[in-house]
Amino acid sequence: MDIDAYAAAHRAEWARLAQLSNRSRALDGGEADELVALYQNVATHLSVVRSAAPDAVVVGHLSSLLATARGAIAGPRVPAWREILYFFTDGFPAALYRARRWWIATAVISLVAAFFMGWYIAANPRVQGELASPDLVNGVFRPGGQFETYYTEFSPGSFGFKVWVNNAWVSALALFGGVTLVFPFVAMYMNTANLAIDGGFMAAHGRFGTFLSLVAPHGMLELTAVFVAGGCGMRIAWTLLSPGPRTRGEALGEQGRVLGTMALGLACVLLVSGSIEGFVTGHTSAPVRLTIGFTAETLFLVYVFFVGRRAALRGETGDVSRADRADVVPTRA
Repeated sequence: MDIDAYAAAHRAEWARLAQLSNRSRALDGGEADELVALYQNVATHLSVVRSAAPDAVVVGHLSSLLATARGAIAGPRVPAWREILYFFTDGFPAALYRARRWWIATAVISLVAAFFMGWYIAANPRVQGELASPDLVNGVFRPGGQFETYYTEFSPGSFGFKVWVNNAWVSALALFGGVTLVFPFVAMYMNTANLAIDGGFMAAHGRFGTFLSLVAPHGMLELTAVFVAGGCGMRIAWTLLSPGPRTRGEALGEQGRVLGTMALGLACVLLVSGSIEGFVTGHTSAPVRLTIGFTAETLFLVYVFFVGRRAALRGETGDVSRADRADVVPTRA
């Protein structure tokens, strides 16, 4: 298809749609009907261009034109504060609850594996020697060593921000890396191995209690968020392999939009855990920081299994609203 000729043939319709969309509040009845008819025609034009001659400039122009027209037809959008409220009370918790089997299974497997790996490291001096030199081990895991000073080496704000950015990045990679089929598994293995190595060496030095008092306050919420990311990344990998009755593109599109919801929500969760790690872990007594960490984790689980369950029962999935999805033009079978 000659895209230039096609655009020239329909340019008047496109211009007229843009004109009507930009003054939608001043339209009479006939012009309103014309706006709807033009919207349907241009949606068809976009479908034709995408399938026959996917010119990026024309596709982008028509997509923008249709988005403006859809807003004119549907009326004013919901205020931003309502969308934010909806995200935290419906979309994000529903997505967490619906994916619970994936991330709970990921958490159980990871923690059990970390326990046995850590126990094996702590019980085998030969393995410890293969993992790190004695000088390095002594400098990191002795009382007052780098494992403890790590939490107070930088200012609380700077340290908390650094931790948040790093964890949010890793979680986003685990979420969207599911399309590679392997990255979520690699990310979970690395997370499990790091937890096991630190715990194993601290246990070997008789300091496992100190390890828990430093890691658990922020780690409960942080690890939960990482497990959610890894479990949902594995879920999209499974969707890629077994899309069910939908086409693979439809299934991945739906799950991809839900992962966008997950990524934004988990960034907020990790901001809380990063704040605990930066401002609480290295600056308060063990009972205080453990209480704060346990409270944060409890509130998150209540959020998932109470707020999220109620939202899921109302039919929420974490996907964007139907009005915000791509236009689909009916085709004959």
